[in-house]
Amino acid sequence: MTEQPHPSDILADLRRSIDNIDAALVFMLAERFRCTKAVGALKARHAMPPADPEREVRQIARLRGLAQDAHLDPDFAEKFLNFIIHEVIRHHEAIARDALAGTSEP
Repeated sequence: MTEQPHPSDILADLRRSIDNIDAALVFMLAERFRCTKAVGALKARHAMPPADPEREVRQIARLRGLAQDAHLDPDFAEKFLNFIIHEVIRHHEAIARDALAGTSEP
Protein backbone atom coordinates (compact mmCIF):
# COMPACT_ATOMS: atom_id res chain seq x y z
CA MET A 1 0.00 0.00 0.00
CA THR A 2 1.29 3.44 -0.95
CA GLU A 3 1.67 5.92 1.87
CA GLN A 4 -0.30 9.14 1.41
CA PRO A 5 1.68 12.40 1.58
CA HIS A 6 1.34 14.34 4.79
CA PRO A 7 -1.08 17.31 4.51
CA SER A 8 1.73 19.74 5.35
CA ASP A 9 3.74 18.38 2.40
CA ILE A 10 0.75 18.82 0.10
CA LEU A 11 0.27 22.35 1.44
CA ALA A 12 3.94 23.18 0.87
CA ASP A 13 3.73 21.90 -2.74
CA LEU A 14 0.59 23.91 -3.42
CA ARG A 15 2.14 27.04 -1.94
CA ARG A 16 5.25 26.61 -4.10
CA SER A 17 2.99 26.44 -7.14
CA ILE A 18 1.11 29.55 -6.00
CA ASP A 19 4.42 31.39 -5.49
CA ASN A 20 5.52 30.42 -9.02
CA ILE A 21 2.23 31.60 -10.48
CA ASP A 22 2.47 34.89 -8.56
CA ALA A 23 5.97 35.45 -9.97
CA ALA A 24 4.73 34.71 -13.49
CA LEU A 25 1.83 37.16 -13.02
CA VAL A 26 4.21 39.92 -11.93
CA PHE A 27 6.47 39.38 -14.94
CA MET A 28 3.49 39.22 -17.30
CA LEU A 29 2.06 42.44 -15.86
CA ALA A 30 5.46 44.10 -16.22
CA GLU A 31 5.58 43.07 -19.89
CA ARG A 32 2.01 44.25 -20.43
CA PHE A 33 2.83 47.66 -18.94
CA ARG A 34 5.99 47.86 -21.04
CA CYS A 35 3.79 47.47 -24.11
CA THR A 36 1.12 49.89 -22.89
CA LYS A 37 3.83 52.47 -22.14
CA ALA A 38 4.87 52.24 -25.81
CA VAL A 39 1.21 52.66 -26.80
CA GLY A 40 0.98 55.74 -24.57
CA ALA A 41 4.09 57.24 -26.15
CA LEU A 42 2.71 56.58 -29.64
CA LYS A 43 -0.62 58.16 -28.72
CA ALA A 44 1.13 61.20 -27.24
CA ARG A 45 3.29 61.68 -30.34
CA HIS A 46 0.22 61.65 -32.56
CA ALA A 47 -2.12 63.59 -30.25
CA MET A 48 -4.41 60.61 -29.78
CA PRO A 49 -6.61 60.41 -26.67
CA PRO A 50 -5.19 58.41 -23.75
CA ALA A 51 -8.37 56.33 -23.40
CA ASP A 52 -10.25 54.28 -25.98
CA PRO A 53 -13.65 53.53 -24.40
CA GLU A 54 -14.82 51.41 -27.35
CA ARG A 55 -11.76 49.15 -27.10
CA GLU A 56 -12.18 48.95 -23.34
CA VAL A 57 -15.77 47.68 -23.77
CA ARG A 58 -14.58 45.07 -26.30
CA GLN A 59 -11.69 43.99 -24.08
CA ILE A 60 -13.91 43.61 -21.02
CA ALA A 61 -16.41 41.52 -22.99
CA ARG A 62 -13.55 39.41 -24.38
CA LEU A 63 -12.00 38.90 -20.95
CA ARG A 64 -15.35 37.98 -19.41
CA GLY A 65 -15.73 35.29 -22.09
CA LEU A 66 -12.23 33.99 -21.44
CA ALA A 67 -12.93 33.93 -17.71
CA GLN A 68 -16.15 32.00 -18.29
CA ASP A 69 -14.27 29.46 -20.41
CA ALA A 70 -11.60 29.14 -17.72
CA HIS A 71 -14.19 28.70 -14.94
CA LEU A 72 -13.10 31.97 -13.33
CA ASP A 73 -15.68 34.41 -12.00
CA PRO A 74 -16.28 36.87 -14.90
CA ASP A 75 -17.08 39.66 -12.42
CA PHE A 76 -13.69 39.19 -10.78
CA ALA A 77 -11.97 39.18 -14.20
CA GLU A 78 -13.78 42.39 -15.15
CA LYS A 79 -12.76 44.11 -11.90
CA PHE A 80 -9.16 43.02 -12.46
CA LEU A 81 -9.13 44.33 -16.05
CA ASN A 82 -10.82 47.59 -15.01
CA PHE A 83 -8.06 48.11 -12.44
CA ILE A 84 -5.40 47.55 -15.11
CA ILE A 85 -7.20 49.79 -17.63
CA HIS A 86 -7.42 52.56 -15.02
CA GLU A 87 -3.66 52.33 -14.41
CA VAL A 88 -2.88 52.27 -18.14
CA ILE A 89 -4.99 55.38 -18.76
CA ARG A 90 -3.32 57.12 -15.83
CA HIS A 91 0.09 56.29 -17.35
CA HIS A 92 -1.03 57.44 -20.80
CA GLU A 93 -2.25 60.75 -19.38
CA ALA A 94 1.10 61.27 -17.64
CA ILE A 95 2.99 60.45 -20.84
CA ALA A 96 0.81 62.92 -22.77
CA ARG A 97 1.39 65.65 -20.12
CA ASP A 98 5.14 65.00 -20.25
CA ALA A 99 5.09 65.14 -24.07
CA LEU A 100 3.29 68.49 -23.99
CA ALA A 101 5.79 69.80 -21.46
CA GLY A 102 8.68 68.50 -23.56
CA THR A 103 9.90 66.09 -20.89
CA SER A 104 8.90 62.78 -22.45
CA GLU A 105 11.33 59.93 -22.91
CA PRO A 106 12.49 59.17 -26.48
